[in-house]
Amino acid sequence: MKLSWSHAVMYVRDYEKMIDFYSQVLEFAVTDQGPINPSPGAPQIVFLSQEPEEHHQLAMIANRQDDSASNSINHFAFRVAEYESVTRLAVKLRGIEGIKVAPLCHGNTLSIYFNDPEGNGIEVFWDTPWHVPQPQGKRWDTSLSEQDALDWVESAYADEKGFVPREDYYAPRRQETRE
Repeated sequence: MKLSWSHAVMYVRDYEKMIDFYSQVLEFAVTDQGPINPSPGAPQIVFLSQEPEEHHQLAMIANRQDDSASNSINHFAFRVAEYESVTRLAVKLRGIEGIKVAPLCHGNTLSIYFNDPEGNGIEVFWDTPWHVPQPQGKRWDTSLSEQDALDWVESAYADEKGFVPREDYYAPRRQETRE
């Protein structure tokens, strides 16, 4: 059986604030919303997606009661196709009160980690052309140009055992899957 990821559902306290953050800052579109069931007082649910062929990638149910930060999931991770998407988002996030941004390079990705308004962890990352055995993590400078960032990654990780071009790592894994 091959599973493909579809969506995640979160419980939220401040429904409107969370919709605003995910739609305005992370550019998700609201695809549907309303009461989760027809019972009087049923909590609201909102569905959000960036993919036109996915009804929702995230959903939020407005029934979280506790005031503590979320602790059941470490973070949600989102891949972007362009390096500039990570660096532009880092700048955008730094202007939002209460949001903490931590740029972390794993060698195979250039990532930024941050929190949403209710403390849920989020990672947005861009793939580098290399594979680096994990776990790895070094702070990186989001103001670097794409080429300077790639040069930095290569110099920071090239001496790691197992540092190889991404394709060299994944080709044998794809072959194993076919067999």
